[in-house]
Amino acid sequence: MKMHIPRKRFGQHFLSDNGMIADIVAAIAPAQDDFMVEIGPGLGAMTIPLLAELSHLTVIELDRDLAVRLRQNNKIAVIEADVLKVDFQTIAASSEAGRMRVVGNLPYNISSPILFHLLDVAHLVKDQHFMLQKEVIDRMVAKPSTSDYGRLSVMLQWRYEMQSLFHVPPACFDPPPRVMSAIVRMLPRPVPAALEVARLSEIVKVAFSQRRKLLRHTLGQWLEGKNFAGSFDVQRRAEEVPVSEYIQLAQKAQLAASQ
Repeated sequence: MKMHIPRKRFGQHFLSDNGMIADIVAAIAPAQDDFMVEIGPGLGAMTIPLLAELSHLTVIELDRDLAVRLRQNNKIAVIEADVLKVDFQTIAASSEAGRMRVVGNLPYNISSPILFHLLDVAHLVKDQHFMLQKEVIDRMVAKPSTSDYGRLSVMLQWRYEMQSLFHVPPACFDPPPRVMSAIVRMLPRPVPAALEVARLSEIVKVAFSQRRKLLRHTLGQWLEGKNFAGSFDVQRRAEEVPVSEYIQLAQKAQLAASQ
């Protein structure tokens, strides 16, 4: 079979360092009966080691040539599609093996949209292990009052417990990307705070729209426009507000809107 040439439009950087691959698979710790879904398997660098521990693996691959290669293994079910258009609820319903374990080397150019797409099915997921651009993971796990803390931090930390595991240098890939990568573990919270996701998303988006300004210039005006009568300290910047307070505000705003 002819050699596959990485395609820039798909953001393809293939993991090629065997030692790093072994470390990633060990962190995932696949078990034979796991219902695992891999996003962007590429040339199968992680797929093959994962399959050594699994009885079956579902993969999502957009590249037609790579999908053809993957279908040659009868232990792999290939979904040839754009991951942002994949219905993960349908995938979850197709298995009796329990909640999904989702893994993958996510394309850097669409990593955040993929994370938000999966947010809708977090209740169907046991865990997620992703390789992403290090600076994205830094934002995902960031604490308040840091420059990395932002919308991505709040939205994901509301729903997941997250841990940045280790870095993956550019030399581990072919072709090498221009950025450092890292591995993140995401564990859906068993009982997340009940709220309307769209409302929390809007609040956080408004809050961080001008992150250098005090919230009275952004979120404060938004709350006034919604006739919100509750108490919320807007004499702070968005990055100074912890996730728990954004959650409480979303719940209060939801309650006020229903009355």
